[in-house]
Amino acid sequence: MSKTPAATVLSLAQLLEQQSPAPPPCLVEPGLLPAQGILFVGGEPKVGKSLLVANLALSLAAGSDRLGFPVPAPRRVLVCQFELPIPQFVSRLATMRRAMGSAADQNLFVDTRATGHLLSAPQGLQHFLAAAQAASAEIIVLDPLYSTHDQDENDTRAMAALCQSLLRLREASRAALIVVHHVRKSIGRYEIGSAFRGSSALHAVGDSYVLLTRPSPQFHTIELRFQFRYAAPQQPRLLQLDSSALWFSAAGAPPAVIAADRRKVEPTDVQQALAELGARVRYNQLRQQIMTLTECSKRTAQMAIAAACQQGGIVQVDGHYCLPR
Repeated sequence: MSKTPAATVLSLAQLLEQQSPAPPPCLVEPGLLPAQGILFVGGEPKVGKSLLVANLALSLAAGSDRLGFPVPAPRRVLVCQFELPIPQFVSRLATMRRAMGSAADQNLFVDTRATGHLLSAPQGLQHFLAAAQAASAEIIVLDPLYSTHDQDENDTRAMAALCQSLLRLREASRAALIVVHHVRKSIGRYEIGSAFRGSSALHAVGDSYVLLTRPSPQFHTIELRFQFRYAAPQQPRLLQLDSSALWFSAAGAPPAVIAADRRKVEPTDVQQALAELGARVRYNQLRQQIMTLTECSKRTAQMAIAAACQQGGIVQVDGHYCLPR
């Protein structure tokens, strides 16, 4: 006798009966990783992204707070990493493990066959789903994102399709995702989520973003900057790396940015940005160039473009911006 399929369209009354109206607790507080959320971690090459995420994976598996972020309970974590051979990666984990003992041993899992599987292909997606099921994973780490696909990261449609694959992985596994990703070569001081490659597509799926920067190349210190979709804003913080233990620890707050350093963006800045780009450019290109040149926010760049148009410093023709003749 065949079973009647479960209803997929439910009323509000049915939903409230089945689920608590209160949101589920975050896996990492405060708001860093919501339940079944997607956290993007990015930064320049060799800044320490993979080390930081490995620290976070061990802390989640152990249910311990070692990075200044409260971890309410131990979680089952599946790590899919593509940059190190498995023996080297295990050696890295073993070094980190000395500081915490065996607390994470039964909850941290590694996909030893992750390399070569593409999330953007049906067979690859099925591989990661099978690995998540085998681990009963509550959290899946993908490090780095570019190794999971063969798409053009500068193509918005291609990145949107890849993001749909991320969503399918999350929905089918019912796990949260921690995704390590690269940033653009030139980013402004106040950019966070928009600094990631393919950012317009990533903004549609990410719940939180952590950007790693190195304030000084002479020290093992990184600055973390945050952007959350649902949680309250967080101030930047500094972490220092113990190179022998391979653990980051809190190193205090970064120096306050002096307000006077954030000068007003003038119409001449807009004209300079336009002149460097070429004769006719799209709005988004011009805005990004202004942000790069002046290290201003997106809103400040938008206001500067509007002011330059109003004053006649630049003109708009057929959806493009150019200098007046």
